[in-house]
Amino acid sequence: MFTMINFQKELNSEQLKVVEQGEGPCLVLAGAGSGKTRTITYRVAYLLEQGVKPENILLVTFTNKAAKEMIERVKKIIGNDLKLPWSGTFHHIGYRILKKYAEVLGYKNNFSVLDADDSLELIKLCLKAEGIDRKEKRFPSAKVLQTIISFARNAEMSLEEVLELKYENFLAISDILVRLVEDYHKRKQEANVMDFDDLLVNLYLLFLKNPVIKNKYAEQFQYILVDEYQDTNKIQASIIELLATKHKNLLVVGDDAQSIYSFRAADINNILEFSTLGEFTLNRKGKYPNAKIFKLETNYRSTPNILNVANCVIANNRKQYEKKLKSVVKEFAKPEIYSFADQAEEADFIVNQIFELQAEGVNLNNIAILFRAAYQSQALEMELTKQGINYDYRGGIRFFERAHIKDVLSYLRIFNNLEDDISWRRILNLQIGIGPVTVEKIIRMIKTFSGEEKNKEKVREEKINSTSLMTMLKNFSYLERNFENIKTQLSAKAQIGWNDFLQVYFEIKEIIESEEKCSIGDLIRVLIKSKYKEYLENEYLDYRERIQDLEQLALFADQTEDLSQFLAEATLQENFQQIDKEEISAEDLENKIILSTIHQAKGLEWEAVFVIGLTSGQFPNDRAIREQGLEEERRLFYVAITRAKKYLYLTYALTGGFFVQSSAILGGAGFLQEPSMFIDEIDKDLIFDNSFKEGNVFFDDEEIEYITDDNSPFDPGSFLKRISDL
Repeated sequence: MFTMINFQKELNSEQLKVVEQGEGPCLVLAGAGSGKTRTITYRVAYLLEQGVKPENILLVTFTNKAAKEMIERVKKIIGNDLKLPWSGTFHHIGYRILKKYAEVLGYKNNFSVLDADDSLELIKLCLKAEGIDRKEKRFPSAKVLQTIISFARNAEMSLEEVLELKYENFLAISDILVRLVEDYHKRKQEANVMDFDDLLVNLYLLFLKNPVIKNKYAEQFQYILVDEYQDTNKIQASIIELLATKHKNLLVVGDDAQSIYSFRAADINNILEFSTLGEFTLNRKGKYPNAKIFKLETNYRSTPNILNVANCVIANNRKQYEKKLKSVVKEFAKPEIYSFADQAEEADFIVNQIFELQAEGVNLNNIAILFRAAYQSQALEMELTKQGINYDYRGGIRFFERAHIKDVLSYLRIFNNLEDDISWRRILNLQIGIGPVTVEKIIRMIKTFSGEEKNKEKVREEKINSTSLMTMLKNFSYLERNFENIKTQLSAKAQIGWNDFLQVYFEIKEIIESEEKCSIGDLIRVLIKSKYKEYLENEYLDYRERIQDLEQLALFADQTEDLSQFLAEATLQENFQQIDKEEISAEDLENKIILSTIHQAKGLEWEAVFVIGLTSGQFPNDRAIREQGLEEERRLFYVAITRAKKYLYLTYALTGGFFVQSSAILGGAGFLQEPSMFIDEIDKDLIFDNSFKEGNVFFDDEEIEYITDDNSPFDPGSFLKRISDL
């Protein structure tokens, strides 16, 4: 027996329409904070109350956690411990069906599922079988190959198409990669195993190969509900389409304005082309031309002031369903925009604003700082650490703990201290053909050559008396005289790696000797362009983001010519972060600022949100525009805005970018950066604008007016000239 539910009382009018009228193909456009989970669960409860059997309902979510949460909510609503047997992720559903019918595809029904680590090991075996020795030459890592394969399968693209779209640097070896992929799939079949992607691809193939099986499940699932439909990929949408062929009671819930995962093969066209009804008419085919469209536009999260800004921004997208979020929350202060001279000033402002928010009663764990890319957090992390503010970095590793940051610092540390065994080990282990045994052999030789007391004392004395880069180079030079001696004692494989290291060394040496004034940042930029870049490209799919991290590190290093001082500051940051993790109390764990990329923040909310780094080239991101398009970048900005409940701050630094050549006027900090086009898209009546467009900006705590004619646009050249005259 079910508890009789008063749906009119529990739901608003928009939600109620979905629950009571959701027959046939239906698209529910659920705006941010509009109660989509509530709507789905009450729709399930309504179907059960109408006599639909639980086994005839298919509820598909993107995480098992979401599925469990919805089931628990349904239980509470209906007052019954009734199970919903067909609820879960696409992969979960695929596994259940394939366990029964795997033999149709040439597998045994007792097949195993490879986790990510097992899949990697199998790919490594394929590499070995192909005769590829990554110790002899650079080649995409198993992890990189795994991601490329996965994207191709989920996007229903060929390997060559994926390489052309996203990984042009591997196009020259596409024939080898194709063979590797074929071998990988063959080995899985022979071992009677499937990876996670197989659970989707093979389910789809099963339905195509055996219509009887497809019809069985299409008949069983009288009602199909899919959550977060804007995040589905082509293969997932195809599976759902096949399952809905009989009853056509397909209700998909999502928000095209929050489609931000195309880099994971999510396809916004699944939701845009679901129906041809509504205001959106950009040459859509429409899988279900007459599908009903419901809009959930009542927002229970944010103030009207924040939603006005969000609506204003997203209105600039052409490929979207028109909707306008309406708040039920009271009016509050307008969102605020601030510009700063550099990222250090931006970070200082944010920290001071955090203290003010605390004074107003906002807990630290209800404050989030969001950014487009991970590298943008560096200055902020340093300032938070200095001020003793605990923070939780979501979806990634803190800046100075990232592997590539540690790699580059290790290169610099051996220049500063030739006897730094730990840094030598890290550097040498990166080189082709140099394994652990050879690493120790090289280190012993370095110690032998440095063991001459005369040279040893000389090095020590010079280190004490000077910390200039030229002196550091001089201290390293005696080892240089023994480079060839070391090389002759190495194997042919190891000599390749040693030569790569020497190439990096001589490139660094050249810039130190050729530049009158060379900063530590210049050395880091040499490393970014050296053999180390090739290592990153082959080892990491996100190598571009890692290079951006290093460019940010270079900007930080531009502040000093003293290598020892720079390394000390970097080390202090590492240690501070370790201490922070080790010594925080249980209470502190619950009271930490959240730092997160916007992608990781989707689905979450905070009372106060800072969106930082809003400059052209960074947000919207130039590379992302080329790969995913401008509209996805704007949707990402929309997602960031709609995370805020009460306070919203939009900030950017006028200098400090690395998308243009360094500026001599600003001491290497970079030319004046233009504010993001997204800021210009916001109606100025909707925000409190304290940016340079109001007539001032702050450099070194001094107010400087920029030079423009009364009615002319802002001229960066004039502004920079004014700065140079100071």
